[in-house]
Amino acid sequence: MTQWWSYRWQTVVIAVVLTVFLTIPASSQPQTNVLIQSCSVTNVTNPTNFFSNVNETFRNIRTQLSNNNTYFATGELTRNSEPVYVLAQCRKYMSTRDCVSCFDYAASSIRACAAANGARSVLDGCFLRYESNSFYGETTLPGNQGLCGNQTSSQQSSFETVVNGLLSNLSIATPKMNGYYAAITAPVVDANTSTAYAIAQCSETVTRDGCKSCLQVAYANIRSCATDVIDGRAVDSGCFMRYSGNAFFRANQTLDIVPFLRDESSSNKGAIIGGVVGGVGGLIILLIAVLLWYRRRSKRTSPGGGLYGATELQGPKDYSYSDLKRATKDFREENKLGEGGFGDVYKGVVKDGNIVAVKKLAIGSNTAKDNFESEVRVISNVHHRNLIRLLGCCSKGPELLLVLEYMANGSLEKYLYGEKRGSLNWKQRFDIIFGTARGLAYLHEQYHVTIIHRDIKPSNILLDTDFQPKIADFGLARLLPEDQTHISTRFAGTLGYTAPEYAIHGQLSEKVDTYSFGIVVLEIVSGKRCTDVPDELVGEQYLLEHAWNLYETRMHLKLVDETLDPTKYKEEDIKKVIEIALKLVDETLDPTKYIYRIRN
Repeated sequence: MTQWWSYRWQTVVIAVVLTVFLTIPASSQPQTNVLIQSCSVTNVTNPTNFFSNVNETFRNIRTQLSNNNTYFATGELTRNSEPVYVLAQCRKYMSTRDCVSCFDYAASSIRACAAANGARSVLDGCFLRYESNSFYGETTLPGNQGLCGNQTSSQQSSFETVVNGLLSNLSIATPKMNGYYAAITAPVVDANTSTAYAIAQCSETVTRDGCKSCLQVAYANIRSCATDVIDGRAVDSGCFMRYSGNAFFRANQTLDIVPFLRDESSSNKGAIIGGVVGGVGGLIILLIAVLLWYRRRSKRTSPGGGLYGATELQGPKDYSYSDLKRATKDFREENKLGEGGFGDVYKGVVKDGNIVAVKKLAIGSNTAKDNFESEVRVISNVHHRNLIRLLGCCSKGPELLLVLEYMANGSLEKYLYGEKRGSLNWKQRFDIIFGTARGLAYLHEQYHVTIIHRDIKPSNILLDTDFQPKIADFGLARLLPEDQTHISTRFAGTLGYTAPEYAIHGQLSEKVDTYSFGIVVLEIVSGKRCTDVPDELVGEQYLLEHAWNLYETRMHLKLVDETLDPTKYKEEDIKKVIEIALKLVDETLDPTKYIYRIRN
């Protein structure tokens, strides 16, 4: 039942967030700045018994928190047909009085959920949640969030570098510390903010591995805030992470985490190193390195033991065929956004006035249709800023229709070697690389099951109005079982972007996406298509072969798209990105052999 509630929380409750208020909190306590307040959509059957249990449990929780140095409390009453489970936690930099005041504020505001059988309130200073089923072991849920403030620094890159180091170290040390809590600071050089402050905290009822997994997800979500603003939070079911350029705890409340950073595996050492690498290159090195190291480690289990199965997920919203036909004006040619291997995509305006993309799937057999609908149930629960959102589908008309987010700037393909070629500057290209990597990290390691996309290429990377990327077209996506490093399946994908071990032997693993991503990075840097046939009479080579030869002769920069303004990028940044891209493809093949296969 707890697992079932987790998905209901993601698919429904997050949509009814009452307050997201991210002003910088006052230095005085308590910190009753509400980040998230949400309610279950299911009501209890006996409100009298339920509220009696809630009130009694809240009183018990308050008594526990009123004891000195108690920052975490649980309580439950299961004496009748309306059981109640409650968990409350305060940040350990707060006084006992402020902790109790924060709890009182949360307990009062959470009453707005009326007869809902579950609710949670997340504040800067504390967290309160109640439910009719036990949830104490939960750590990460789909839809976990990074919440960014709005205050910027005059030297954001310096601040960002320091924050990345703090958050990386916190994600490593906190799971090993007593009470799963740590607070640290670091000086910031050459910025209008002299000090960066950061904390991490896990629920004391989760396991050490659960805390570690939760903070890894939180770190991935919060670090993007540091590129733009000097305050950010990451909120999940079992953990909380925050940084700021403003003091939100006293300097004497920091903890020594250095002993907990020692004797780490290579992956953790890499995270520490990556966290302190400065500039644009450091960001992408850290994220892609995490992808590589994550790929090698064994799959983690989900909170509470056992992997959530696809059968427990709720499907997408059902649309009628007539409604979508009307929304796209009968699938008129002028409304067509593009076409691909799985069908044409049309722009549409649905009843609520939202602009969407409607995809007509070219699926022949009933078996193929059934298999794809199973995948649709999985993808509809994937929520990440760098993944296209599946809003709904229609399976009762002449075609299977998918309703997707509308992306105003279309696909990356047209900006690299189409009609918009040359219009992307280096910063935009780097943001696309970074965002795509972040989306893949979520699919492979941060979602509760491993999802392998199988067709990463520029035409499947869509750009929003700010040119931020979203991975699209999950028609080939597959789930990787928890206890397997790969599965054998029939080849599917696009030649030139496909890892050889998969193309030849049908061995499907995360390496398939990692290889494809490496190729896409080379295309983004060069503005050239990997499958363009070279004119060997004039010494041309396939893109991958050309990139390797330039790398071996230390002539990286000859790969760079000539339309890029050389005054707008740092040569070292581009060199690092090229080296990373080659590392990604080198993990799986001898590139010269693969080039031979393309030619033949």
